[in-house]
Amino acid sequence: MTISQPTYRPANPAVAPIEEHAVDEPTQLHPLKASLLQKTLSSNLKPLIPNHELVFGKSFSDHMLLTAWDSKYGWHAPEIKPYGPLELEPSSVVFHYAFTCFEGMKAYKDKQGRIRLFRPDMNMKRMNHSAARLALPTFDGNEYIKCLKELLRTDSRWVPDERGYSLYLRPTLMGTEEVLGVRASNEALLFTICSPVGPYFSSGFNAVSLYANVHEVRAWPGGVGDAKLGANYAPTIKPAEEAAKHGCQQVLWLIGENHQLMEVGAMNIFVYWINKQGKPELVTPALNGTILPGVTRDSILSLARSWGEFEVKEGTITMGEISEASDEGRLLEVFGSGTAAIVSPVKHILYLGKDIHVPLDPKNPKSQAGPLTKRFNETIMAIQYGEVPHEWSVVID
Repeated sequence: MTISQPTYRPANPAVAPIEEHAVDEPTQLHPLKASLLQKTLSSNLKPLIPNHELVFGKSFSDHMLLTAWDSKYGWHAPEIKPYGPLELEPSSVVFHYAFTCFEGMKAYKDKQGRIRLFRPDMNMKRMNHSAARLALPTFDGNEYIKCLKELLRTDSRWVPDERGYSLYLRPTLMGTEEVLGVRASNEALLFTICSPVGPYFSSGFNAVSLYANVHEVRAWPGGVGDAKLGANYAPTIKPAEEAAKHGCQQVLWLIGENHQLMEVGAMNIFVYWINKQGKPELVTPALNGTILPGVTRDSILSLARSWGEFEVKEGTITMGEISEASDEGRLLEVFGSGTAAIVSPVKHILYLGKDIHVPLDPKNPKSQAGPLTKRFNETIMAIQYGEVPHEWSVVID
């Protein structure tokens, strides 16, 4: 007796069936090539905004970089064109299923007027990781950096020439196929816009207070905490509003029954203390799939290890350990790290009703940051602005 194979159909109509022609994908798609870059310049340049009037992410340069992709052809020729609206159908999958990831990077102008990027290869590596996690197309990061360099040459007048100011670049990749179905998108758009920015915090380099959230989590094992996805950010707004009600500027994200530290706001977190063996130690949560591999995070760890002045550890930190270290006088500094702010010093942590005091600079009661936090900030800035030679600083020829 022969038993015929049953035909399976998705139980959820929102889950699109795999199309029959999907198995006939071309063996080789066109890669992204900077040599194919086309330019259409704006005929109406915007007036520049004085540095002191800049608000983070509110104003944008004259041009943007766009590159389309589809599953039959691959990457189309990249194009630099005047900044303007994108035209997408309401049925585009990005609007319904959050098929989008992005990067945050900056361009700096040194004292000689040369434009520099800071470790752009790491941004491209992380963006490709994020793209792959969403089943979006990956690309040659080196080729895209060449395109970004040309965008910066085109909008060079938008790169501020004052220390502490920079041009923020936002590469973004999103699925654009016009279909209501939960499956890989057959079309995508990779684009970059630029925004001149000053210090991330309008209050300047001031220490912040953290609200240790024991109810919500930012990410979880097996999830997407190690990818820079648009879907990771919107859910953090309501907890941030709750933190503000408690007089805190940022959320300290925790996980597990023992309240392990994860991140602070949208930044990685570092703790500098005297460990139980009596030695100074800088520690940050390990990259276990729940933590975003920050470029600034990696830079801080590399610098600290090169200095060789204290122990450097990637591991688990619990709020119980933080509280105990504070009570015993072993807690020295806490700070967040990220592209936008470089470092953000912490002065208080509100945890289960307990106000944990974090020291700043014991030699200067007016200081808003501890000595190590300030050292990392100044060292990284010096590299970014080309004040000290370093392989991390890439000059735009």
